[in-house]
Amino acid sequence: MMSPPPPIDDFQGWLLGFTQPTVWVEFAALAACVVIAWALATGLRRALGMRDNTASVLFGRRVFDGALFPLLLLTLGHVARVLLLKFVPLAVFKVAIPVLVSLVVIRLGVKVLQVAFTSAPWVRVLERTISWLAWGVMVLWVSGLLPVVLNELDDIHWKVGASTLSLRTLLEGALTAGAVMIVMLWISSAIEARLLRSAVGGQLSLRKAIANATRAVLLFFGLIFALSAVGIDLTALSVLGGAVGVGIGLGLQKLAANYVSGFVILAERSMRIGDNVRVDGFEGRISDITARYTVIRSAAGRESIVPNEMLITNRVENLSLADPKVWQSSVVSVGYDSDVELVRRLLSEAALAQPRVLKDPEPSAALSAFGADGLEFTLGYWIADPENGQLNLRSDINLSILRALRENGIDIPYPQRVVHMRP
Repeated sequence: MMSPPPPIDDFQGWLLGFTQPTVWVEFAALAACVVIAWALATGLRRALGMRDNTASVLFGRRVFDGALFPLLLLTLGHVARVLLLKFVPLAVFKVAIPVLVSLVVIRLGVKVLQVAFTSAPWVRVLERTISWLAWGVMVLWVSGLLPVVLNELDDIHWKVGASTLSLRTLLEGALTAGAVMIVMLWISSAIEARLLRSAVGGQLSLRKAIANATRAVLLFFGLIFALSAVGIDLTALSVLGGAVGVGIGLGLQKLAANYVSGFVILAERSMRIGDNVRVDGFEGRISDITARYTVIRSAAGRESIVPNEMLITNRVENLSLADPKVWQSSVVSVGYDSDVELVRRLLSEAALAQPRVLKDPEPSAALSAFGADGLEFTLGYWIADPENGQLNLRSDINLSILRALRENGIDIPYPQRVVHMRP
């Protein structure tokens, strides 16, 4: 039985390995791994219907965008490396494996941050930090300087109480905590996407509350696990927990009240995403409910960020709690000599001509007042989609009323004023 060839350990021997004919075997094996990984990733995307899915960490918008392709390539590359190591000295795979590990770390970390924090401004900076850190570790790994750097960092240590800390321990702890947090964010994002995929109406708010609570619990346990992995005694955190409790009780009452109010709103579903509400004189549609605040978007496009405590302690008009339909009205004055029944019919027809106006209950036109200048009629009607705008619909109905009254010769009187002339 042939003994395996000796590995290439020194840097000069590694460079000479690229001049050997066996290097083409490694390139062929690496190319085969790329083709197989590409085929597997593409086949899974098609089979699971995950094309152009920006919310997926594994698949992403394209094959290269997700973390699945580099994960498959790393797995196949490691298998090929183990097999080739029995027959040829490795040179290409000595670089390929560290590069693939760095690529997996970068794609996985970046995609998890993009999915978990879609609009946070600091995500881009953190993505670049992960990329530079991963490529820097890869360069040290390939060049063989990583053990030397780690030993030097281990020599930089100091004593804190009964414990001895080193710079290497702190860096390894930070990397471990970051990796654990990324994994926990990945799991929580997957659970949230699964819960909110088909939720509508009241289910959307309840499932969002469950998703927020799940993310908070997972991040808490991830932090505890990361601290334990670093070697920090968790019993020492009891003093910190007491201090945090006192801080919440004294200085963070409003913040704690907003978080508690947010979970109360999401749990009892008194206000849901999509409801039309009026809070403190601001009317609009609830577009998002977070643990601390609620976003209300008006028909004019303005957004109001309302603390959740205000929604619990103040009076809130929910126009969609029991019924999504909203009532609107238009007031018009006509001359006293006008045909009342004709005016009522024209007003009702002007409302019914709009497809957004509900037929049941049907619009009603009533003589509401005897004005100083003419008869005042109020046209009332119901709509079921106030999120599509109310002013535009009222304008269309008023234009139809004006056109109908002019076509039928019904006078819209000008204001009457008496002018006294002194001699």
